[in-house]
Amino acid sequence: MEKANDCSYFSWSNIALSNGSSMTTLTTPPVAALLERLFAEAEAASAALAPAFAGMSAAERAALLSSKTEYRALYGRMKDVPLAVSPETGRLLYMLARAVGARQIVEFGTSFGISTLHLAAALRDNGGGRLIGSEFEPSKVARARANIAAAGLSELVEIREGDALQTLARDLPAEIDLVLLDGAKGLYPEVLALLQDRLRPGALIVADNADWSPEYLAQVRSPAAGYLSVPFAEEIELSMRLPKE
Repeated sequence: MEKANDCSYFSWSNIALSNGSSMTTLTTPPVAALLERLFAEAEAASAALAPAFAGMSAAERAALLSSKTEYRALYGRMKDVPLAVSPETGRLLYMLARAVGARQIVEFGTSFGISTLHLAAALRDNGGGRLIGSEFEPSKVARARANIAAAGLSELVEIREGDALQTLARDLPAEIDLVLLDGAKGLYPEVLALLQDRLRPGALIVADNADWSPEYLAQVRSPAAGYLSVPFAEEIELSMRLPKE
């Protein structure tokens, strides 16, 4: 069957590299070795999260994580913690970006850049593109940029320092193929609102820890909102932008 020009559907042929090789940027040096080290460091640092939630009930923790006002103080206390996606989620991000042939990606919540590396590797293997990330903690921006440079992917990535409600409100591509939401959970609805009009039909939105943002889940699961959405993997909500009627 002849392949359509519109890329607003999953095209598994995109997974094959242009040179026909089964090797990918994700699974070869320098990215593979760098990710192995970063995941090991993230696992070792995960114990640092405990003091931030010490003495809190599950309800209190959920309220803090979903807050629209307390996120700066909370994430400031965790500025030295990677807050990384899992290796499985990272690989899923790579696969989704490859499957839709993503060329324009927006990421809310860069942290140390582990998820960014997976998405940028997909851009490289898709033939190029641009990833715009947002991170308000300066020390994390510096570490993420260093990691991305070590992976040889800097030309594909722009990390904007500051509050995403400001940094992602300007200079965006006309069409966005994939969005990762993995920053302050309470801001998921507002960040999506900034990007919504630029999402092409078939664009994917991956929201990590989406259960901590009930308002966001209500938005993307509403039949009238223009999305098809489903819980996917561990604490992920995977949504697809539907064509406008």
